[in-house]
Amino acid sequence: MKRLMLMYVFFPVFIFSQTTGKVIKISDGDTITILLEGNQQKKLRLAEVDCPEKGQPFGKNAKQFTSDKVFGKTISFVETDTDRYGRSIAKVYYDNGKYLSRELIKAGFGWWYFTYSKDASLGKLQENAQQNKRGLWQDVNAVAPWEYRKMKRDLRNKKAETGNNETKTKRVA
Repeated sequence: MKRLMLMYVFFPVFIFSQTTGKVIKISDGDTITILLEGNQQKKLRLAEVDCPEKGQPFGKNAKQFTSDKVFGKTISFVETDTDRYGRSIAKVYYDNGKYLSRELIKAGFGWWYFTYSKDASLGKLQENAQQNKRGLWQDVNAVAPWEYRKMKRDLRNKKAETGNNETKTKRVA
């Protein structure tokens, strides 16, 4: 009883901020939508993991993995932050406490998002998945999603610049 009391004193945020909801949509490997009480929908971006984008190799596999694990299930989650798109970043737990981000990394369907995580054990799981060529690590040219997004952004910017230069050239001519 004393130990439980100490837990409430030292970890009140975790205990009182954990929420549950039913997973009703899988956008991609690291983004889900849940249904809360009162039929309110909430989009969650998984904490500590970054899965391949839709256009990347293994993007569909990551989405399917997440779907297989949590779609239609009631999950619990702890919100840790909000991203620039307004989505809640959350640690998602299913099947009696399995941490979804950990399972994605272990299976080789996501990168440890080390920039936003202090949990080095996830890095060890990623190394293990790489060594054993699980999931996306079968691809010797695997590109991290943040690099992929940067390349696409740079390409869009380059096209926009080229388009502006062509317009200026046509006006001069």
